[in-house]
Amino acid sequence: MQRGSSNLLRGVSIQLIITDRCLSSLPHGSVRGEMAAALSRALKLPGKKGSELGEYDPLTQADSEDESEEDDLVLNYPRNGLGRDGCLGSGPSKLRGGRSGRLVGAEDEAQEDEEEEEEEYDDDEWRERLPSKSRPDKEEMKGMQYWTHRDPGRDRSGEDRGGPGTLGGAGTGVHSTEAEEKRMRMKTAIRSAFFLVPLVCAALLVLLCAFLIPCRKGDLGKRPTWERALGDAGGVTPPALALWDVDGDSVADVFLGVTEWTNETHPMQGNKVYRAVALSAVTGQTLWTKEMRECVMYIQCGLQYRSQPGPVVLLIGKSIIMAVNGTTGNQLWFVLLKNIESQAVLLPDLQGDSVPDLLIATLPADEALDLSLTLISGLSGATLGHPVPFNVTGQGKLIGPLLHETQQGAYYILFGLGNVEAISLRDVYMKATGKMPLTQALSRRDPGWEALRKTNSSSFIHIYRGSEPVEFLLPLVAGFGNSHNSLDPVSNLNSSRSDWALVSGKLSGKLSGKLSSKLSVLRQKDIKKEWTFNSDPIHSQPAPGYFNSDGVLDLFITHATNGTMTALVVDGDNGRRLWSAEFVCPRLVLETSAISTSTGQSAFLFWASDPIRALKNGTKITVSPGVATAEPLIRKLFLLHPAYPTILLELTSTTDTAVTSAVSYQERQKDASYITVSSRPTPDSEPGARIVKSMSLRAAITTGRTIRLEQSSKPGQPVKPSAFEINKFFRGLTFKRQ
Repeated sequence: MQRGSSNLLRGVSIQLIITDRCLSSLPHGSVRGEMAAALSRALKLPGKKGSELGEYDPLTQADSEDESEEDDLVLNYPRNGLGRDGCLGSGPSKLRGGRSGRLVGAEDEAQEDEEEEEEEYDDDEWRERLPSKSRPDKEEMKGMQYWTHRDPGRDRSGEDRGGPGTLGGAGTGVHSTEAEEKRMRMKTAIRSAFFLVPLVCAALLVLLCAFLIPCRKGDLGKRPTWERALGDAGGVTPPALALWDVDGDSVADVFLGVTEWTNETHPMQGNKVYRAVALSAVTGQTLWTKEMRECVMYIQCGLQYRSQPGPVVLLIGKSIIMAVNGTTGNQLWFVLLKNIESQAVLLPDLQGDSVPDLLIATLPADEALDLSLTLISGLSGATLGHPVPFNVTGQGKLIGPLLHETQQGAYYILFGLGNVEAISLRDVYMKATGKMPLTQALSRRDPGWEALRKTNSSSFIHIYRGSEPVEFLLPLVAGFGNSHNSLDPVSNLNSSRSDWALVSGKLSGKLSGKLSSKLSVLRQKDIKKEWTFNSDPIHSQPAPGYFNSDGVLDLFITHATNGTMTALVVDGDNGRRLWSAEFVCPRLVLETSAISTSTGQSAFLFWASDPIRALKNGTKITVSPGVATAEPLIRKLFLLHPAYPTILLELTSTTDTAVTSAVSYQERQKDASYITVSSRPTPDSEPGARIVKSMSLRAAITTGRTIRLEQSSKPGQPVKPSAFEINKFFRGLTFKRQ
């Protein structure tokens, strides 16, 4: 027993010597204290159970009465443990009690070998006291290295705060370590919060967008670009064309009047067959076909019935008006008239059946007969009363009829031959039916307009009478004409409350025989001209759109003289020229389309041939000399945007003769389709084909060709935009319904 105690004391003294050497090599007192504390826990007093290990050390079997002062000194070291940064070596190892410690070194191993030689004499005694420990276990622990893994920053922070750097600072070290651990847990929680909070917000945002943004239908993900050949070309006469969504895909479908040749013999039609065809705007497939007994002059869409799930489509010929279901093509009603000359005008409800009624103008070929206005029930197609004839003097093109609502809420019908007259809708209804209108709104008259009558007995209010016959009269509304003969109540309401753009032409000189035109804006409040712009003969209807940023609609017009076509934009506020360019004449008359864009301004689509550019010396040349006389003539579709007035984007080119066009919008894609109906020539003597083509504007812009109208910049003018800037702008351009 005494020999065991001596061995124990000797081992403790050896460990203290080694500890003193290790601690003397360390620079800071706190580190020394921590190493001493670690070694003290490794050498617990006999009979004491480790507070943290939960097991007994072999040395604790020694008699507690043999405790020495040296053991007390060891116990007085702080219980914080050694610093976790090893100073004498690196590599993982385990202590006897399961703790980590520092590498003691080769000298410690030599001391342990001496201890083991002395302990061989008491091997039996040790085995009795520790039956669970065997000699192989002792050999297994031989040569193991002691490590610790403490952050050096924590050692320094503990030292700066007055942490345990001496033997007497055990209590302070414990509190310091607990505060440090609490602080580290706080930092970890904050870091986790900084990571998790943005992650959760991003996930919620993605889910919110997934629920709010509607899914696109399969067909809508495709660009609606297609081409169909339908029937006979029919020369350059524009066929009936209309747009309306009837298949529920949120894209306006195409309705077209078609003439076809057949080998069969028809008693009344000869060898021609007339049809109205509905085509899907997405795929170009035929939705339905309705055979007619005569050529379809007008197709109008948008009339709605409560009892009818789909929209109603009107098919108007020379002597018949037929209403069909827009979804199936089934006939709803028809009415027979003679010498129909105009499309239908949408009127307010005249009968109280909650369905708007219609008005049609008829004009017999015999000049002795007068122009007549006929009221038709929009629900049943029955005529309301009888046609109302008017003795309209004048010659030229039929103007209107158009419905106008004054600022006082009174309704008037505008129409005329070469001039513009107005008559109260109340008077038309009373003359047709002999009854007073059912609603007070239809019975109302505007005192300001009524004062314009020349005599009290006159039925007409003179809107415009002049030496120049009127060629065009259209409401000054953005996008007018793009939907082609829509019966939509909302769009018709906007058109009936606007000012008008009026085009008139005259013979400027009897000897020269030169023709010219005047473009004017009429104010609806007092029927006075706002301004007048003189121009060469205007052959196509002006297109209203926003070119500058004053919020007033401007007008895009074209005129052709001597093989040259000039395109102009006239300021709607004062009648001044805003933009112009000259082109080789394309030998066709086709309306310009004005489309609203995401910039708040309008993009203008027009057909022409190659532009004529101005050189520095003032002379003019064409891009392709001799193209005006070349056959076949290449016609090109250009896009003009006010943001870059010196840039044109060529979207497509063709040798076909485009005779009519329309614009269809895709709200979800922020895109628009440009629908054209063309006559395609054939090399032989057989009749050509009628080609219907739909082209996505955004897709065409990505492949379009940029053309600069000016070859050089003058001093003081803005710098020419780069190609990258132009491409970026046009590729980001989107379209919307006005």
